[in-house]
Amino acid sequence: MLKNITFSVEEEVIAKAREAAKNQNTTLNELVREWIGQYAGRQERRQALEKMFDKLKDLDLSGPKLTREEMNERR
Repeated sequence: MLKNITFSVEEEVIAKAREAAKNQNTTLNELVREWIGQYAGRQERRQALEKMFDKLKDLDLSGPKLTREEMNERR
């Protein structure tokens, strides 16, 4: 369900934002809706990244060291 909200923004800023949205073939309303969605989900994304890095820190990377030639070798 969509809910209406009200913001106060300078007219000049709104005009520039509308023009930018028009250049992207969208509306200012859609851009604001997208930004709020991204802002709202940032904590969840951060937690997912932290979880991934926690898993990566336990990887054993002590295998044989490759030379630059070996790394670039095409098989």
